[in-house]
Amino acid sequence: MLPSEQTPITVAHLFPEIDALLIELLQSLTEAEWQKPTVAKQWCVKDVAAHLLDGNLRTLSIQRDKFFGENPGNIDAYQDLVAWLNTLNASWVKASKRLSPQVLVLLLQTTGPLVSSYYASLPPKAIAIFPVAWAGETQSKNWLHVAREYTEKFIHQQQIRAAVGKQALINEQYFVPFVQIIMQALPAAFSHVSAALRTTIQINITPVGGTYFLVKQPQGWQLIADAKEQPITTLTIDSNIAWQLFSGSMTAEVAKPQIKIDGFASLADIVLSMRAFMV
Repeated sequence: MLPSEQTPITVAHLFPEIDALLIELLQSLTEAEWQKPTVAKQWCVKDVAAHLLDGNLRTLSIQRDKFFGENPGNIDAYQDLVAWLNTLNASWVKASKRLSPQVLVLLLQTTGPLVSSYYASLPPKAIAIFPVAWAGETQSKNWLHVAREYTEKFIHQQQIRAAVGKQALINEQYFVPFVQIIMQALPAAFSHVSAALRTTIQINITPVGGTYFLVKQPQGWQLIADAKEQPITTLTIDSNIAWQLFSGSMTAEVAKPQIKIDGFASLADIVLSMRAFMV
């Protein structure tokens, strides 16, 4: 079962809340904190904030207004798309260095509500403008597309919070939906793995995040809420490790010694290599 065929994960109502937390966070930063490095590769806090603004502007221009200002050219493979997106991201961040933190906050305050309104207007089960490739889909429903956009806003705000030592968004309200969404990448990550029917893998995200089961069914690997079979592999991952690992902010090699693994290491490695972002 593909993610878009499952019960929708509804997060459109969380966009105004998480945006308000972002504005409050950015307005509290000192001049030095705006320049602190983050786990987002070569980006400092100001660069990550600029990237969030870029996401808002692209959403309004491309998704809402159907205006495609730049042609990506020949996109023959997933990595071609990733490379093109990375080029767009880098060019925007470079140009945004001309903007002051105050202007960035003003523009985020202006565009955030417009983006939230747009996502709230989308019929959850209608076909989305873009598929969620990391979930193994070539066509997705709006609910999964909007859910993906929520993870982008969550992860980049969390990167800023970690960089400046502010309270993490590791809670039931915002983190649990984030984990539920990124776990939609698990069946695609295991699509090439052969196993006996009802083979079960359990992933625990603690202390906040939840428990997830991946089970081999006749139609393929499926993510389910509960499992009857004894898992052959169980991973217990700390919440603070999970958001970094599955976003590419931490490598599997760094994360693995901090994760409790029972069962087959080869299956655990596939879980640890899963990415729910365009990387």
